[in-house]
Amino acid sequence: MVGLPSEDSSDSTHRVDSDDDGNNNNNISNNDDQRVYFVPFRWWKDAQDSTSSESDSKKGILYTATPGTSYAGPMKLINNIFNSDLAFNLKKEEDSSLHNGENGEVGVSGRDYALVPGEMWLQALKWHSDAKVAAKGGKSFSAAEDDMADVYPLHLRLSIPRETNSLAVKISKKDNAVELFRRACKIFSIDSEQLRIWDFSGQTALYFVNERDRFLKDSQRQSDQEILLELQVYGLSDSMKCREGRKDEMLGHPANCSSGAPVLSNGCNGTANSNFGSTNASIFCGRSGEAGSLGLTGLQNLGNTCFMNSAIQCLAHTPKVVDYFLGDYTREINPDNPLGMKGEIASAFGDLLRKLWAPGATPVAPRTFKSKLARFAPQFSGFNQHDSQELLAFLLDGLHEDLNRVKSKPYVEMKDSEGRQDEEVADEYWQNHIARNDSIIVDVCQGQYKSTLVCPQCKKVSVTFDPFMYLSLPLPSTTSRTMTVTVISTDGTFQPSPFTITVPKSGKLEDLIQALSVACSLGADETLLVAEIYNHRIIRYLEELSDSLSLIRDDDTLVAYRLNKDIEKAPLVVFMHQQMEEQYMLGKLTSSWKTFGIPLVARLSNVETGSDIHGLYLKLLNSFQTQAEDVLEDHDTSESTAVEDISLKEHDASSPISNGIEKPPDANGVSALSEAELQLYITDDKGIVKESQILMAEAIPAAGMSRRLHVLVPWPEKYVKQYDTQLLGSLPQIFKSCFFAKRPQESVSLYKCLQAFLMEEPLGPEDMWYCPRCKEHRQASKKLDLWRLPEIVVIHLKRFSYNRFLKNKLETYVDFPIDNLDLSNYIGSRNGELSNRYMLYAVSNHYGSMGGGHYTAFVHHGGGQWYEFDDSHVFPISLEKIKTSAAYLLFYRRVVE
Repeated sequence: MVGLPSEDSSDSTHRVDSDDDGNNNNNISNNDDQRVYFVPFRWWKDAQDSTSSESDSKKGILYTATPGTSYAGPMKLINNIFNSDLAFNLKKEEDSSLHNGENGEVGVSGRDYALVPGEMWLQALKWHSDAKVAAKGGKSFSAAEDDMADVYPLHLRLSIPRETNSLAVKISKKDNAVELFRRACKIFSIDSEQLRIWDFSGQTALYFVNERDRFLKDSQRQSDQEILLELQVYGLSDSMKCREGRKDEMLGHPANCSSGAPVLSNGCNGTANSNFGSTNASIFCGRSGEAGSLGLTGLQNLGNTCFMNSAIQCLAHTPKVVDYFLGDYTREINPDNPLGMKGEIASAFGDLLRKLWAPGATPVAPRTFKSKLARFAPQFSGFNQHDSQELLAFLLDGLHEDLNRVKSKPYVEMKDSEGRQDEEVADEYWQNHIARNDSIIVDVCQGQYKSTLVCPQCKKVSVTFDPFMYLSLPLPSTTSRTMTVTVISTDGTFQPSPFTITVPKSGKLEDLIQALSVACSLGADETLLVAEIYNHRIIRYLEELSDSLSLIRDDDTLVAYRLNKDIEKAPLVVFMHQQMEEQYMLGKLTSSWKTFGIPLVARLSNVETGSDIHGLYLKLLNSFQTQAEDVLEDHDTSESTAVEDISLKEHDASSPISNGIEKPPDANGVSALSEAELQLYITDDKGIVKESQILMAEAIPAAGMSRRLHVLVPWPEKYVKQYDTQLLGSLPQIFKSCFFAKRPQESVSLYKCLQAFLMEEPLGPEDMWYCPRCKEHRQASKKLDLWRLPEIVVIHLKRFSYNRFLKNKLETYVDFPIDNLDLSNYIGSRNGELSNRYMLYAVSNHYGSMGGGHYTAFVHHGGGQWYEFDDSHVFPISLEKIKTSAAYLLFYRRVVE
């Protein structure tokens, strides 16, 4: 389509935006005969010579290409992502002998082209097609056949320099996709043979007239006026033929077509706010008007609506649903259903589905459907990303209520099984259900499962049979989690030791402590105090055994202090360490105290004075002493071990032995760790404020003997040298993920997921069941069994998990059957008339992380061919690419045996 402005036109860019109301918003008429085609001159001339007499032959204007004035030397592609333009001039020639290609050499070199209007191009196309038919025999001409596959759009910017007998042409990457721009570089290269173009469309002549008139009216014009011309390039793209299993870069997005006949449209004008961008044109494969291409129509992304597009495409390719909405579905709309949406959701979806299945359809913008959706489900309003499963659940329920054939729902009282046969109870429940719910959605998508509850006290058994629309399956391979926690002694007997344990992913703190106790060989008289460390401080204590482990993140650092149970009621003392650090500030070297290392914890048992606190701290540091054999050759290291049962008060503050720890002398024979050298201060839990110094001979203030006493210890320089500060300061994260390394790809079969879903398990404390026999709420055990399977089984893989603090996505690879999902071993009702085997026909995929990412759909479209629907782009995909870790919703249809 050419976009030539009138004199008053201010916007010369041509766009076509087809919405689901069937409207085309053009700034130029949308008639096919206004299209301008760029074709090989010889191809057009052969048809013209055979169909027109000399008197009818249309005169054309000849242009020869010369390098653009803005470039020195031969025209070339500037490889700069900010300025990748192709520029050249088209000089108008006055030699009338060339206007009709009278020169016998014209068209021989392959460097001669023609601009022809749509009507002339179609006539030439018909002549060439008829010639093929006459030569080979076969069916009559159809403009939708293989010759149509060789058409693609190319955008050029035209302006008229001061010399008015030439056109300045610019082809930019900003206006064209990368692949189309590359092909334009090959077509319009003028480095070798001469390039000539005949204009038989009359558009360039009209542009000259318009620009001349505008120039005369506005003599003060400072710069050339540009217009955007869209050419339909034909006959110059052998490489454009689609190849199976290959995604081309055409139109800036993967596109492929097994039939070799893409239908091009301006379905997406670049205004959609998609996560992954948009293009000026879209492709969907299949021959327009043929049965094989019906339904191969994309949906434009209106701004983060890929989640909606993915779910709609899966539902729009559900066999019986398609047949229903392509028929007279409006007679079943129930506008008076108080649970429905006045039939508006059903009408909007039906209209949208019909447009998707229209012959030769171009990508559809589902604006009307989106507005109806936002009206009845405000959570989907705006342009935020959402969950395709949540959209599908709402849509199925909404369609059911809008199309419910039951106008007046009878009251139904649900009865317990009371020892009756399951078949009798199940049929009763189902009949009660369809007495109130009868629609195409129930016919096709709803099944029934058996739910069994057992009271843990009186063993009362309750059996109910409930309907389901889809199955939400857990991913059992991710039910465990590895966590690394550092265990620290509170008596200085051993160094900090990290332990990696495996706990249930949905477990409690109790599970963590139990696994950690086994790993570190915790004694019967010991207990663990778990704390989280951040910035060398304890920021929280994990003491509530029922707290969920999901509250602990992978990048947290945890320690577990080993404490003696016998003195469990004694208050805690928490020691935080400081050392002097030098740094340059404003060009000057300054020194300041900085906190470092892991806080050390102990119980204040038999501790009364400041001397006791000093001795206790030195005892905790015992395991961090560096080796000094070169200085202490005669020192018996066995005497440096802790003696746990010695009272702190039995040693004088000046003694080199305190708390059973003999402090080795330094090289000068002076005690290396004299208590007098330490200055301890009472501080807050953050170690920021020095409230008061703890003096050796004075009693600990009563305020300090509360539940926890926080002590800040500035280290003398000799302490830094004689202790392993690196060991004192190193803590591993709960789970360390490297920049280039990922967790191993987990894999699980779909059958394992189904088994986990049907496994008996106790109800959670928040889901207590009221036992009619005990007359109390009980934490009963629950068991699910499939009882009645629908025609269409939708399986939801529970990849997303939520809680108050975290959102997480599971990237587990689920190995699901494509041709034969056999549910015979999982069905409770043995109905011999219906098959329990299913075939996959659609998949909704989610790529990326929580709160964003991108949705696509895979759809089986007959003939064994699968297609990927990526918003407005549709292309074939090979069977081996269907199974990925992005699979989120699986759609199966029953196999008729």
